[in-house]
Amino acid sequence: MDSLIAAAARALVAGDAIGALKHVALRDDPPALALRGTAMAQLGEYPRARELLRRAAGGFGHHEELSRARCIVAEAEVALAMRDLGGSPRTLAAATSALEARADRANALQARLIAVRRLLLLGRLDEAAASLASLDASGLPPSLTAVAELAAAEVALRSLRTAPARAALVRAHEAAERARVPALLAEVAEARAALERPAARRLHAGEHEQALRLDKVEALLGSGALVLDACRRGLRAGDAWLPLARRPVLFVLALALAEAWPSDIERNALIARAFRTRQPDETHRARLRVEIGRLRALVKPLARIEASARGFVLVPQGERDVVVLVPPIDGDQASLLALLADGAAWSTSALALALDASQRTVQRALVELEAAQRVRAVGRARSQRWLAPPLAGFTTILLLPGALPLT
Repeated sequence: MDSLIAAAARALVAGDAIGALKHVALRDDPPALALRGTAMAQLGEYPRARELLRRAAGGFGHHEELSRARCIVAEAEVALAMRDLGGSPRTLAAATSALEARADRANALQARLIAVRRLLLLGRLDEAAASLASLDASGLPPSLTAVAELAAAEVALRSLRTAPARAALVRAHEAAERARVPALLAEVAEARAALERPAARRLHAGEHEQALRLDKVEALLGSGALVLDACRRGLRAGDAWLPLARRPVLFVLALALAEAWPSDIERNALIARAFRTRQPDETHRARLRVEIGRLRALVKPLARIEASARGFVLVPQGERDVVVLVPPIDGDQASLLALLADGAAWSTSALALALDASQRTVQRALVELEAAQRVRAVGRARSQRWLAPPLAGFTTILLLPGALPLT
């Protein structure tokens, strides 16, 4: 490694991307291209960074497999930052194996963390959690420790486990302070702020609504009450979960019954909400009986639906209370965000079905939310899926493609 490459690498370690470029801006040899690509990525110029890293990887010969693998991993992280998730994970896996075979443990762990964050961005929480659990994080550099703990916090938050999320964020903050990377500290602060924001509103037996943070939502779901969750569109009682997202009429009926509890609700009111008509006739009443019958059979393990003189009443099993959780704000966009909040990937048609709206209406709302960076899309055409943005922004801490160790 010559003196200019070494100086550029040291500047990147210190977070001085401009200083690094001053040393290698006019050079086109593979090590200089790799460092230029890393510097451009740190400056947010991702397309240019990707081009430079690809040129660098192609410039290293077969006897320089370690440097080539580092460039591939750095390019994968640029793709992650660009939210370009269309590449094959096999290329990253091969580079990871090459790094491990040559005892570059820090960069190999960085590559595995990139794979974990890719799974999180794709909404595959179970796979991400399993990959995180298999990581040996002992002896990681502070910056990688912070990234690993942020990923663990993301999994816990999406799974509505706030205590493990808080503990992971405390560890991430301590590691980010040791790393002295301002972007990492800002990312941890943003993730911790998400725990303090209202996550839902609670409606209970006609009382005034109450804003709830994630920890309060978690406590409520674990309280044993029968919870009509209008955020995730289902019924929960203890560990039992009955999804209704793909049964919009049954969901509307269940919501109306839960909101009226412990009183009953008139048949015409149910017809108006479920079938969107103000002039019910016998066909609507017949259809209501059919849908109530379907809902009664579906919720039987959790509650009964009994007929009253004027309509129907919800009677939970075991003398539970009935609680309604609704999104923190009103409107169709709030319902979309609530459905996406668990990190799962949804197609436009599935969202339209869950919201009982046209696909065109849902598409317009998604375009507006995407412009505001509140949702994101992966894939194209029929394979396109929509997800919520990560609770943490996933700061890009790029690898050093040179021979200097990550510190």
